Amino acid sequence: MTLKRHRGLTEQAATAAVDQACRMLRLPTIRAQFPELAEAAARDQMSYRGFLAELLMAECDDRACRRSERRIKAAQFPREKSLRAFDFEANGNVDAAVIHTLATCEWVKKGLPLCLIGDSGTGKSHLLIALGTEAAMAGFRVRYTLATKLVNELVEAADEKILPKTIARCGRVDLLCIDELGYMELDRRGAELLFQVLTEREEKNSVAIASNESFGGWTRTFTDPRLCAAIVDRLTFGGNIIETGTESYRLASTRAVRAQDTATG
Repeated sequence: MTLKRHRGLTEQAATAAVDQACRMLRLPTIRAQFPELAEAAARDQMSYRGFLAELLMAECDDRACRRSERRIKAAQFPREKSLRAFDFEANGNVDAAVIHTLATCEWVKKGLPLCLIGDSGTGKSHLLIALGTEAAMAGFRVRYTLATKLVNELVEAADEKILPKTIARCGRVDLLCIDELGYMELDRRGAELLFQVLTEREEKNSVAIASNESFGGWTRTFTDPRLCAAIVDRLTFGGNIIETGTESYRLASTRAVRAQDTATG
């Protein structure tokens, strides 16, 4: 079906023509916002060019938003976390200025690593997800995974003779977020497969990890000392190390709420 150009259309006919054209050109935002924007343009005596610019910018902004939403969904974050929701005052170990600098995603652009080290409840997973979300919103391809899940995936791929394909799929994302590294001991095979992924990404694509163990304690996760040293090297060279501390502010917050409830009960 083609649209013919007509002069002197009635307002109703013009609105119908815009609606039809937007359907054909797949411009859902312009189609939805056109009546409101047209009224505003007439009220503000906007020029034709200004009105057209408003329509096109609305479509572009909405498409950018939808792309961000798709990248965030594709990252498979387990829950929604933002930097706005992080309580920097409750955790004095975390420098807000450093985190907000990381939120610019220059380190992702440069393919540098990031390590978030701290005990449970200190906010490292929150920061990992929040910074990963910022990267997705900035246009980078992101994937979130638990360390054990990634290793199991690699072991299964090796057994099924599709390991190169699986490692290549990991390599296609700009930022690989690995959570809970250090919670469980990895056998030599699993550790070696994880090392392959890290080596494939070195100085090309970023890896961000969250771990409850300091680097000195990683020998309990990676039992081979040489392999452990090589993995630490891959995850720290040229990157950022954020230590979130040892005191759980999540636990402290829960205790404070309970104490307040007891006092008012």
